Amino acid sequence: MYVDWGFEKDYHQVPKPTKTPTEVVAQNEHDRRQRRSFSAEDKARILAEADACKRGELGALLRREGIYSSHLANWRTQLKQRGLEGLKPTKPGRKPIKDAKDRRIEELEKKAARLEKKLRVSEALVEMQKKAHEILGIALPRIEESEGDSSSSSDSAPRRSR
Repeated sequence: MYVDWGFEKDYHQVPKPTKTPTEVVAQNEHDRRQRRSFSAEDKARILAEADACKRGELGALLRREGIYSSHLANWRTQLKQRGLEGLKPTKPGRKPIKDAKDRRIEELEKKAARLEKKLRVSEALVEMQKKAHEILGIALPRIEESEGDSSSSSDSAPRRSR
């Protein structure tokens, strides 16, 4: 015996959902926050306030400034080790091994090495030209030390021997 409950008709008559765009657009409130940085003066001020706090007031100071107690501990060690200079913010990451002077020296050494290589190639080409002239029996032009001597200018023209 077959009983029609009416579910099939309702199921087939449900409208299909319309297509909606699937592109995700970033909203400003979901952007990543930038890391906070405190100046040396701010750190010193907060440390002074923290030292002046009475029992139970330190938590309120930390909440108001938006920092943790570990910040205070780190700042106190920095102040103890290096004084106010230690409280200045530093760039994150490794410290550069070479300063500007060392980088300039390295750049000039590389340039000198390139020029020396170019010079060796040029000298090798000149030697090769000399050997080619020697093999072919062509006289090389003479290069005079002084340009005022015009008597040897006729000798400086290349000659071919037969």
